[in-house]
Amino acid sequence: MRRKIPGTMALLAFEMAARHESFTRAAEALSLTQSAVCRQIAGLESFLGVRLFRRTRRGVKLTDAGLSYSRRISARLDAVERDTLSVMAHHGRGAAIELAVVPTFATRWLLPRLGDFQERNPDVRVNLTTRTRPFLFDDTEFDAAVYFGDAGWPGTEAHYLMRENPVPVCSPRRLQGGTLLTAAEISALPLLQQTTRPYAWRQWFEAQGMRLEHDMSGTRLELFTMLAEAASHDMGIALIPPFLIRDELESGRLVVANEHRLLTDKAYYLIIPERKAETDALKCFSDWLRDEAAGYRETERLGDPG
Repeated sequence: MRRKIPGTMALLAFEMAARHESFTRAAEALSLTQSAVCRQIAGLESFLGVRLFRRTRRGVKLTDAGLSYSRRISARLDAVERDTLSVMAHHGRGAAIELAVVPTFATRWLLPRLGDFQERNPDVRVNLTTRTRPFLFDDTEFDAAVYFGDAGWPGTEAHYLMRENPVPVCSPRRLQGGTLLTAAEISALPLLQQTTRPYAWRQWFEAQGMRLEHDMSGTRLELFTMLAEAASHDMGIALIPPFLIRDELESGRLVVANEHRLLTDKAYYLIIPERKAETDALKCFSDWLRDEAAGYRETERLGDPG
């Protein structure tokens, strides 16, 4: 059965016109005449039965339907371009895994090890894109994700990797004579907040038998690397997993302010859609990543679930 898909040139003309909100600039970018772009978009509107642009005195503006469609089409054309370039670059050989991964884990833990996987599996490429929050695999090009949180993504397999177990860290200037700080002393300092862990300080203080009114107040930053940088510049104290700031701790830019670790039920997981779980490349990557994580847990004593 024939697919209900518009012609490629019509989609390209629409995407370019939507990007510039100009048929003239779209024509220049595509090396077409303006009338050719107009015909392509008119044909697309007829195909869809929807108006995509409003004609105004100053040119064209996207309708609400046009704006929504342009966002979806742009993402899919980008994916087609990436796939095309990948095939061209590798002459159709090998497999590629599109992996969504939380940023600091990617740069501080995964990337230093990924070379080993590539040496063992030269025909498998792992492309990384950072994502900090859950998403639907059907709405993206991702084959798998490394995510911190709970394992319950519908329609997926979740493979446990490791816990975080963060500790309070700060600039060495915060420690008088190198003496560790008590929970009460920490409560008087500016508390740096991690955007995706909004209750972290509350949970840490509650484990010390304390309740603070301001435990969710303070500068809020999205990434652990941002927290580490802010703490090293004496902006406050931060809860960060030691394995993500090993360089800063070894160099002395950051120090552990209190040895009590925050223990939570959340952890890092490799998430794979069930429909892709039997893919050879993903099985190979999953086995390698889980072995790496198990070895690292044993070395660092990060603990197992349960």
